[in-house]
Amino acid sequence: MLSDLLRRNGEWSAQRNAQEPGYFARLAIRQSPEFFWIGCSDSRVPANVVAGLDPGEVFVHRNVANVVHSSDMNLLSALEFAVDTLGIREIIVCGHYGCGGVRAATEGLPHGLADHWLEPIRRLARAYAIDLARARSVEDRRDRLAELNVIEGVRRVSETPILQRAWARGGNINVHGLIYGLNDGLLRNLDCTVAQDHFTPEVRS
Repeated sequence: MLSDLLRRNGEWSAQRNAQEPGYFARLAIRQSPEFFWIGCSDSRVPANVVAGLDPGEVFVHRNVANVVHSSDMNLLSALEFAVDTLGIREIIVCGHYGCGGVRAATEGLPHGLADHWLEPIRRLARAYAIDLARARSVEDRRDRLAELNVIEGVRRVSETPILQRAWARGGNINVHGLIYGLNDGLLRNLDCTVAQDHFTPEVRS
């Protein structure tokens, strides 16, 4: 299996170089991505592939069910690097329908450490229980919960000191929420974008 992976990598590298000579040499010098993508670890949702972007165009952080924890130092470090060092101005929180993490959070079965990680999704399920109960099926309910998880992630990213400081400095940064359909390969805008003008500096007397 590993030898097959390495062979395919070699073929891809050769093909990429043939299409655009010097591509990797240019990419190695610096990265200048336009987007910071916070997505799910699901192997079916690779950020640059589903967004139609090349390597170097998107800076990526992924975890189970694209949960934004305020204590996740991995995510916060990547976010800080994206904003303060790379100068990224477009941040995307992207979930997907049919998410295994969302399903695990709603099954009521033990999943080990994942149960701790997925607690924010269970809190959302409790908070929106009445709305979710209107869904036509269990799968529709879980898909709506996946959307709510993205919207909550956008809010949580926007409330980090990292974004608050950047906006206070005048940074023109937008945080978007998207969701991906495994069945059709399409990204959908959840219309929950947060920008600098959503936050008004505190007025002190």
